[in-house]
Amino acid sequence: MQLASLRRRLVSILYDGMLLMAWLFMAGFLVVGLLPETVAERSSVAQTLFQIYLIAAAGLYFVLFWSRGGQTLAMKTWRIRVVTREGVALTWRQAWMRYFWALATLGLGILWAFVDREHQFLHDRLAGTRLVKVERLF
Repeated sequence: MQLASLRRRLVSILYDGMLLMAWLFMAGFLVVGLLPETVAERSSVAQTLFQIYLIAAAGLYFVLFWSRGGQTLAMKTWRIRVVTREGVALTWRQAWMRYFWALATLGLGILWAFVDREHQFLHDRLAGTRLVKVERLF
């Protein structure tokens, strides 16, 4: 399997960012629409719970796609798939670990790709995953 180029992966991240904003807007709207007084209070507990909810919603977006086919919508567009080091599909646990490491490195793991010998992201190294190029079918 050929690794996806760094350029392709970076463009895919930008595209996923736009899709994720729409996903989080809908997730946030559900809470604000259902519990307007809680958010309007702006208590620190409510804000913290809302932030945790949005982080979990973002995780769900990625983990659902990664564990069911290995591709988000942006990754399909840019013909990238996330797989394990052995080249097989991710389990739910592996997908959650990849998301956890991406969060834990605060996105700085992307910069790691510029010094990594294979240009892999740090969260992929830590989670034991790889981003590979998907060949065209036709």
